[in-house]
Amino acid sequence: VQLQASGGGLVQTGGSLRLSCAASGSILSIDNMGWYRQAPGKERELVALITRDSRPEYADSVKGRFTISRDNAKSTVYLQMNSLKSEDTAVYYCHAGGVRITVTSRLRDYWGQGTQVTVSS
Repeated sequence: VQLQASGGGLVQTGGSLRLSCAASGSILSIDNMGWYRQAPGKERELVALITRDSRPEYADSVKGRFTISRDNAKSTVYLQMNSLKSEDTAVYYCHAGGVRITVTSRLRDYWGQGTQVTVSS
């Protein structure tokens, strides 16, 4: 199973970006999909996650500005980021939790490669 993230880049304060992350491989189901971020000198933190039945959760710092969604048929998660601030600058990582490959396999977690988001003032 591989996670391929895309959509990062450089944007001005107040701008928008949309991140995408597609899971590929032999996948039966994915429980949670989400986005984490890590800024220089800081620990990785949860930005948003979404359950298999599309219930979202957000970090307080992004509520009202970011929207997470997923397409189960495509095993893809999206993060629409609006009203970006300089403090949103970080490497963003997608995460798939509770991935089941077969009916009897144990659940596993996977991480995608990071994508840089830079918000300039």
